[in-house]
Amino acid sequence: MSANEVRSNDATAARVDMKFEVVVIPVSDVGRAKEFYGRLGWRLDADYDNGADFRVMQFTPPGSGCSVIFGKNVTAAAPGSAQGLYLIVSDIEAARDELVAHGVDATEVFHDAGGVHAGADQPYLFGRLRVGGPDPEHRSYRSFVSFSDPDGNGWLLQEVTTRAPGRVAGGTTYASAGDLSRAMQRAAAAHGQHEARTGQPDPNWPDWYADYMVREQAGEELPK
Repeated sequence: MSANEVRSNDATAARVDMKFEVVVIPVSDVGRAKEFYGRLGWRLDADYDNGADFRVMQFTPPGSGCSVIFGKNVTAAAPGSAQGLYLIVSDIEAARDELVAHGVDATEVFHDAGGVHAGADQPYLFGRLRVGGPDPEHRSYRSFVSFSDPDGNGWLLQEVTTRAPGRVAGGTTYASAGDLSRAMQRAAAAHGQHEARTGQPDPNWPDWYADYMVREQAGEELPK
């Protein structure tokens, strides 16, 4: 093993933060793309036009730390060639309803066929087949909705309520009041089961809720 490999695998080594914040998407009509992403309720952060041969726009989805940019002479990629762009949501049905309310032609909720590879679907689903409806067990990372922008750039909503271990670092945060509310509802339901098992009210329910919500985001074992 080389010295570089040792350094890259050393969890205690000092590291410079590298925050992934921008994705470039190729479009053919800047004005049409601006109307589409604005209609989704995404925040317009920048619209720069030099009046000649260059224009760039930046939009940010609600609650996202990453933005998209598009424009004129921003990328040489073919319009519509960006595929498998994931948007993580805590409630797949509510997210789809919001898209449809904004006039987006979104698919119904679907889940993958659990490793079935006969007849691949979208490449960004890793060759799995779509099955109608949400994941029967409502597991994180398993339920989806897809839609495309006017150029055919492909987006995918993915429902995540409990993160896989190690996927969350630092403090527990929620992207919106709605995400926080749904997390509290899940904690309340789990706490009701906890009280049913113990056979008595839990006066320390705020501490239990807090522990549950932090563990859920961190992908750790949930309290019983």
